[in-house]
Amino acid sequence: MGKFEDRLVLWNQLRTDNQSNDLETALLAINDWWQLLPLDSHYLHWDDIDNWPDPWDLLADGIFSSTSKSLGIVYTLHLINRPEINDLQFAQTKEGDNLVLVNQGKYILNWAPGEMLNTSTAQKIQITQMMNASVVTKKLD
Repeated sequence: MGKFEDRLVLWNQLRTDNQSNDLETALLAINDWWQLLPLDSHYLHWDDIDNWPDPWDLLADGIFSSTSKSLGIVYTLHLINRPEINDLQFAQTKEGDNLVLVNQGKYILNWAPGEMLNTSTAQKIQITQMMNASVVTKKLD
């Protein structure tokens, strides 16, 4: 997924495919798509959220840190507009992992490819910061 145009087409297909899949299948597919992008060093910082890119700029920039992957997951989930997704939160762990909590943490994304955590499997995760995703998704409304 080297070129912006390729990423844009594939991201559109990801959103289209996962509007009708069952929720857990859709969440895992979206998680995995973003996890497969190459991981770069820090690109976005929590203290600079007002300057975070919209999804098209994020894909065009092509720099995918843990934070930008969580942002991409949030944008994707927001844009597929599924009524059973009713709460999105960014979370940062003590170890510096950037996660996406869906539906009050029932599902936790951006941990690893092929892996979706939930409240019962995430007992050992120590979250140090949380932020409602609406601070960035409001750009899309």
